[in-house]
Amino acid sequence: MKPLRLELLAVPKEVAGLRRAVGAYVGSGPGAEVQLCVSEIVANVIRHVGEGTPVVVRVSGAADGRFRVEVTDPEPRALPVPVRAAGGDEGGRGVALLEAVSVRWGVLRGIDRKTVWCEIAGG
Repeated sequence: MKPLRLELLAVPKEVAGLRRAVGAYVGSGPGAEVQLCVSEIVANVIRHVGEGTPVVVRVSGAADGRFRVEVTDPEPRALPVPVRAAGGDEGGRGVALLEAVSVRWGVLRGIDRKTVWCEIAGG
């Protein structure tokens, strides 16, 4: 399966279309988890780097049935960190969701960018 690669601006109105494109690429099985991871990582870019930030989203399938999600943005210093969100908090759950649905996740930092990635078990 050829990897999916999308370049877009991280704005709220793009997230729904991004989820649809990822869902069409992944299909059934782990599709919901892959869509959730993509949208949460992009939402973190919107919130912590800034609305309108250019991002590159990549989704690929591995031979072992896992899917790998990668979202690259141009801000290597704004790193995702797990926080404990209180019941009434509107945010703070993105990394916890990544941890809950992925096999593993991490951040690759470069001089002028970072890539937040995660791997989701296949169906």
